[in-house]
Amino acid sequence: MNFFDEYKQKLKTPEEAVKAIKSGDWVDYSVGLGFPELLDGALAKRKDELKDVKIRGFLILKPMQAIEADPDREHFMYNSWYMSGYERKLSDKGLANFMPMVFRNLNSYYRRFLTVNVAMMSVAPMDEHGYFSFSLSNPCARSVMDKADYIILEVNEHLPKVHGMDEIIHISEVDAVVEGKHEPLANLPAPPPTEIDEKIGDLILNEMVDGSCVQLGIGGLANCVGQKIAQSDLKDIGIHTELLADAYLDMYKAGKITNRAKTIDNGKSVYGIALGSQGLYDWCAENPSMSTRPIEYCNSPEVISQIDNFVSINNCVNVDLKGQINAESSGTRQISGTGGQLDFLTGAYMSKGGKAFICMTSSFTDKQGNHKSRFVPTFNGDAITDPRSQAYYLVTEYGIANLAGRTDWERCEAMINIAHPDHRDGLIAEAEKLGIWTKTNKR
Repeated sequence: MNFFDEYKQKLKTPEEAVKAIKSGDWVDYSVGLGFPELLDGALAKRKDELKDVKIRGFLILKPMQAIEADPDREHFMYNSWYMSGYERKLSDKGLANFMPMVFRNLNSYYRRFLTVNVAMMSVAPMDEHGYFSFSLSNPCARSVMDKADYIILEVNEHLPKVHGMDEIIHISEVDAVVEGKHEPLANLPAPPPTEIDEKIGDLILNEMVDGSCVQLGIGGLANCVGQKIAQSDLKDIGIHTELLADAYLDMYKAGKITNRAKTIDNGKSVYGIALGSQGLYDWCAENPSMSTRPIEYCNSPEVISQIDNFVSINNCVNVDLKGQINAESSGTRQISGTGGQLDFLTGAYMSKGGKAFICMTSSFTDKQGNHKSRFVPTFNGDAITDPRSQAYYLVTEYGIANLAGRTDWERCEAMINIAHPDHRDGLIAEAEKLGIWTKTNKR
């Protein structure tokens, strides 16, 4: 069979393809570089024809025309699993809602509970066998497509074909295909590390061994740790992560990434999403050592537990004196999402030799110029990303505190010991009010 004939039969303009969307539908927009820009623009043009179209997506990097064309949300309502900087701005304007989730469960949410009337995402061009690659946006693509009533693929000429698991879809499964010109893939330059990032990075590097398998979050600290590993004497580092960023490319270029010590997926770098530079995308392109997997595999604690010396490194916003961790909100304002932090915190704890580090600066200066501690007595509307019962290693520039198995007064003392010195006495006073500072505690 000539699959290109079938492709031509299903080829439509973006405007023709989005006619499949009806009022009241649930529409999925994918994640990151999978955002269907041309289809979104065509849907925006149908605004006055539609009511109550509910859109899901996450980590969207470009403006969504449908959402911005409807500031009163009479026609389109956007909902995010994890907010990018752009989505955070939409949320601040009242144009985006948040969907709480445990990232490892995302695939099963779709399979078991959610409705997908129309799924549309950007994919790599079809190959001679009739397959499209989900490319760098694979965390839940297969689950969404399997649940969808109608599937529209937007071919992005810049997206690479990648290797992995459940990373492809065949033309026979697709209802419509659209083409068009796209700008080069979005690049997310890593912010330069701060002096505090450097100090935290050094503390973590001292906890790593040859053969460690690394999961990094995103941002300056992750980039800093990657650079420090690249410059270190560590050998045979492995990759198993939800998000592949340029920090890993730095390690690879320095010859640190071999995946030889991995007790599963030996020789493979496993990831769910890739966001970073064009160099990162080129590294993934048709590279058999790079394996994209659904997020239920990448983030599964059961899978992670099988990888010896697993090291998870993530950031948080603040921590209360009982050890509850907030990594996603500023008070009641949602600024990101739970993501996979709790997944990797759980899995790394289960790994033989594994360690999970949640990192933060000890203090910050707010917009009014007030110097504040990131350790707080109690939360006030902040989201709890990691429960106190699963708190493990906390890291600031002043040291590392291991909270696992500790009493409330032991963990309180350990956290205050790594708080900024200017805030320690105040935190002790608050701990006394809470009844978690005893006579045995040090002053």
